[in-house]
Amino acid sequence: MSTQSSESVGGKPQRNAKQGAQSNVYYVRNQAVVVPPGYLAVGQIVGAHGLYGELKVEAYSDFPDRFAPGATLFLGEELEKVQVASVRPHKTNLLVRLDEIGDRNEAEDIRGLWLYVPEAEAGELEEGQFWIHDIIGLHVVTVDGMPIGKITDVMVTGANDVYVVRPAEDVNQGRDVLLPAIADVVDHVDLEKGIMVIRLLEGLIDV
Repeated sequence: MSTQSSESVGGKPQRNAKQGAQSNVYYVRNQAVVVPPGYLAVGQIVGAHGLYGELKVEAYSDFPDRFAPGATLFLGEELEKVQVASVRPHKTNLLVRLDEIGDRNEAEDIRGLWLYVPEAEAGELEEGQFWIHDIIGLHVVTVDGMPIGKITDVMVTGANDVYVVRPAEDVNQGRDVLLPAIADVVDHVDLEKGIMVIRLLEGLIDV
């Protein structure tokens, strides 16, 4: 199983979010992300770079074309339509120029805002991958039927994603359970039943 923490969840991470009739709120690294109905969150503007409006963007998508020159994105909860002028890698982030942002002051003004794409443009998922909004909220049980808790967040660590589980009563002494998103741990996911079935490896919880 792999996890794409925003555009898909389940090996490699992508972090999109989904929506219904109302805006949904998700949590990425303990930060609330408001996602308007019908859209997916694909990146956050975390800073300005240089004098000419370049943006430091933390990407939450494994689809590189999301930020290709000419791509259309929607900025902030107001969904302002913007177009990518250029993009280049910078450490762990992307440096993105938008046609609509011309200088550093304008770039600083939108620091912290999220970038979205329409949900209809979601990429195709491979077998064993799931959207993050399908993963968050699942109830976790062991293959023996022991309830572990409910998934509240997905952490991206580099090697593999980690599911943050709010524990059930008397589990892990009340502390969050951190489950690595690897095949040795995750047995299967049943979205219809709203559960993730895991193998409880030694050391995952305190009993």
